[in-house]
Amino acid sequence: MGLKEELLTLKEEITKNLEKASNIQTLEEVRTQFLGKKGRLKHILKTLGKLSPEERKEIGKLANSIKEYIEQQIKEKENILKNLLLQEKLQKEKVDITLPSFWLDIGASHPVISTLVEISEIFLSMGFSIEEGPEIEFEEYNFDMLNIPKDHPARDMQDTFFLNNGMLLRTHTSPVQIRTMLKRNPPIAMIAPGRVYRKDADPTHSPMFHQIEGLMIDKDITFKDLKGILKIFLENVFGKDIPIRFRPSYFPFTEPSAEVDIGCTVCKGKGCRVCKGTGWLEILGCGMVDPNVFKAVDIDPEEYTGFAFGLGIERITMLKYQIGDIRILFENNMNFNNQFKGLR
Repeated sequence: MGLKEELLTLKEEITKNLEKASNIQTLEEVRTQFLGKKGRLKHILKTLGKLSPEERKEIGKLANSIKEYIEQQIKEKENILKNLLLQEKLQKEKVDITLPSFWLDIGASHPVISTLVEISEIFLSMGFSIEEGPEIEFEEYNFDMLNIPKDHPARDMQDTFFLNNGMLLRTHTSPVQIRTMLKRNPPIAMIAPGRVYRKDADPTHSPMFHQIEGLMIDKDITFKDLKGILKIFLENVFGKDIPIRFRPSYFPFTEPSAEVDIGCTVCKGKGCRVCKGTGWLEILGCGMVDPNVFKAVDIDPEEYTGFAFGLGIERITMLKYQIGDIRILFENNMNFNNQFKGLR
């Protein structure tokens, strides 16, 4: 058989083999058999050197056309097999788009978190910064440096969660004030939001709750500055017509100290069960920083003055939204949470 007949026979064979190829792997075997380095076409082309120049030109032209034909046929077959494979995959993995989708309900921000963010933003707008500290705290920062002596009732085991290593779960975020004063020089204007822990559990108290405490220190800070800042804050939360009063009180870390009340948000000052008939609701504690606290953190009380305040986020939340039992806030009841959609 001459080379011309052998090439034409090769063309017929490739057509038959491509018809039998049923997958990509088989097609690759056909490609290797006819076009590979040791393939049949290469074997034929190696014998061209034995031909005369005229025959070599004719057979070479035919060989190139058959090579192009084989490559074209393999490419077309490959596209067919890939499309079949894709259709098979789509058939197996198809999704019925006519079925109704699963409805994903929009979540609601928890009222405590919404209130915490709202309060933080009010103080941020007045130039306060946010500071954070550890929830497992040293007794020195939680009590000693805040002018709370060893025999103070706040250090009683009934109030504080003490740990085996001598540390404790912080009972307020005041240690963050201490840490801030130790690392920064006045002027200071900061708030410390976060979780705190006390041994309390009833409709109005939880063993874990949230606080925001604030601190401002500079030269010539007075109680008048404290009243002005807290008035702006309370009016932003409860409305500009909310009655506000300051009552003398006592805290170890402030002197003078005061409790701040607002007009009852339920009865509007008329007297009810919530305000115990007084028309007032206790909202936060505050006062001028005690000189002993300044001395503990090496700030000169003769040069600087300042005020501090602290409030419970859950209490503000309960008053703002008229929630009667603090335990509802921690039950993860979605029906309750969904009432607060759109707050934040």
